[in-house]
Amino acid sequence: MRVLAIDFGGKRIGVAVGETEFDIVTPRPALTATGTLKSDAALISQTARGEAVERIILGVPVNDEDSRMERICRKLGELITEQGWAVDLVDEAFTSEEADTELRTYGLKASERRKQRDGEAARLIYQRWMFEQTNA
Repeated sequence: MRVLAIDFGGKRIGVAVGETEFDIVTPRPALTATGTLKSDAALISQTARGEAVERIILGVPVNDEDSRMERICRKLGELITEQGWAVDLVDEAFTSEEADTELRTYGLKASERRKQRDGEAARLIYQRWMFEQTNA
């Protein structure tokens, strides 16, 4: 199955495309957030259609039950579902920090890491989802 992993942020939306049959995931360039959840949901839906995926994996920060970003991501998931997509929510806590640390090990400059961080965070969200699928 082909899936789209999303690391949602207020400025950028990290994207990665995964192939579950081969457990391969490829980060894509980040999308620019539009500023409204409805428009962001439409942008993600358009990207999913373009990538010919069957499911969307959306990272949600589950650090704090009263987290504003958690509520925003859950609402985004609802809006994407309303557009006809199957959406799975995955705890994305610290994926951006993990991605930055990993990119740092490659010797990338801060500006280069910033360009790749969102896609790499989406890749980590896919990997967490796959782990949940195989250990359920």
